[in-house]
Amino acid sequence: MNEAIKEYINLINADLAANKADFEKQIDYIKNSTAKYHGRVVRTLAVPKVFDNDTVLDFKRIAETTHSILTKVINQYLNDEDFRKHFDFDEKLNSLILSDAGYDCLLPVARVDIFYNEETGEFKFCEINTDGSSAMNEDRELNNSLKVTKVYNKLQDKYGFTSFEFFDSFVEDFENIYSTFKNKKVKPNVAIVDFLDHGTVNEFEQFRLAFIKAGYNCEVCDIKDLKYSDGKLHSSSGMIIDAIYRRAVTCDIMDNLNNVSDFISAVKDCAVCLVGSFRTQIAHSKILFKVLSDSSLLSFMTEDEIEFVKAHFPKTYELKSDNKLFDLESVYKNKNSWIIKPVDSYASYGVHAGVECETDEEWVKYVNNGLDNGYIIQEFVTPFITKNTDYENEYNCSNLTGLFLYNGNFRGIYSRVSKTEIISTQYSEMTLASVICSKKVRD
Repeated sequence: MNEAIKEYINLINADLAANKADFEKQIDYIKNSTAKYHGRVVRTLAVPKVFDNDTVLDFKRIAETTHSILTKVINQYLNDEDFRKHFDFDEKLNSLILSDAGYDCLLPVARVDIFYNEETGEFKFCEINTDGSSAMNEDRELNNSLKVTKVYNKLQDKYGFTSFEFFDSFVEDFENIYSTFKNKKVKPNVAIVDFLDHGTVNEFEQFRLAFIKAGYNCEVCDIKDLKYSDGKLHSSSGMIIDAIYRRAVTCDIMDNLNNVSDFISAVKDCAVCLVGSFRTQIAHSKILFKVLSDSSLLSFMTEDEIEFVKAHFPKTYELKSDNKLFDLESVYKNKNSWIIKPVDSYASYGVHAGVECETDEEWVKYVNNGLDNGYIIQEFVTPFITKNTDYENEYNCSNLTGLFLYNGNFRGIYSRVSKTEIISTQYSEMTLASVICSKKVRD
């Protein structure tokens, strides 16, 4: 535990009554803020995640090394027909992935989620999110909420607490990506696009405001409302769209192809710059982990990159009855060693870990339901544990750390915890503000 966190906890315990009142003010701020995910108010605890500069530099190394590896995987997919077969994407999706994006960057946006041991620096990957990567606004609002508390303000000057900026930096990286687009305009009209009935609209608004501040016309648009005619894509207001920040995840698009045909046609014609293109699905799909588990497929990487993959990506297999790479009977009998996940999903839908199951029979049921049904099985990673409180109870919290990347640049951290080993919105997941301790203070 770093010194700033120790002092944070000590100050909380020094005057529990007053600090509990402050925490209640903090919760009131959050309830009235834009920090909502699908209409649900973000839950948090009293002690934020405080990272020193050395840890932040380690996160930067991890994130940018991962980005380099993922872009190599994407490039291999685009250029090697045999390699593509290991992902087994359907024909329609494969066609979209292989279509010309019209610009250079292979992976514009990603959030790399890792189980990071804060004492040793060891880590394992949980998952890779691409275009649907979210929670930038949650971190912004949670950091704002800390400022109503006396403990944070007392320590802010001593430790130089700062937070990450996610919106203006995104516009800058977006501009750099767009500058390589073959049909670029001097000042493109920008649309932030998703299925708005289940998008994080409050967050989209923060990105829209950042684009407007930088001098762009920008709208938040429902992907189903876009119209394509005479070589131009139009928003429902009539704005001609030149560039898109895509937040609609690929699986939702593929499930609604008949409703988004105008969007698809404009993208295929390179009438718009789609940030990111469908090739990002190669990194987003859980099948990536299965591919990376097979060293024989990684000859396009350097030796150091292969060692990085071996050390940090958990062993993963397709959950198929004819897969001889793992022993299904052993999986049944050792539930605490495994987790199953849908190949293409998000928000933890369909994810089940053996440790969450009270009986072997419950675990076997989940495994059998996923068997030959589009799932992977993966070795379970035990999260790093830290202490926290909500003033009613103290908790031993499991930790998951998300590392944001824009155009290959590390841009910030998303910190989640849970009262159990499963960190998921389906259970007891909470979000903590990610704070940088920028001053070194002697003991």
